[in-house]
Amino acid sequence: MISSFLLLIRSSNSFFPQFAQFSVYSVWLVLIFLISILPMWKIFEKAGQDGWKSIIPIYNTIILLKICGLSPWLVILSFIPYVKLILAIIIWYNLSKAFGKGIGFTLGLIFLDVIFLFILAFGSNEYNNPNVYDV
Repeated sequence: MISSFLLLIRSSNSFFPQFAQFSVYSVWLVLIFLISILPMWKIFEKAGQDGWKSIIPIYNTIILLKICGLSPWLVILSFIPYVKLILAIIIWYNLSKAFGKGIGFTLGLIFLDVIFLFILAFGSNEYNNPNVYDV
């Protein structure tokens, strides 16, 4: 249905179809944004942090590092392209450990992060503070 609507929009030359196409894409972007924010918000709240801290770009990484028991200074490494990938794997592993999960859950976070973040956020597991850095 939507694909035929977009095809109809693309075939016309007026402004309205372009605006309608932009509107459809904007709705999808907002939905994806909300779906990605919701689990992190809940994970931050489970860890004793305010949920709003999960939506501020660099600050959320600093807080996530603290939740995982890692040094907040590691956020500097997230600006180096390939190092960021390794850092993300380390963060997912430590986040899994902080919520009492194992390596299998870490692999789930690496490959299917949105699904496993929802499981972590809305599951019955509790946060076990690694207590290395104050949260």
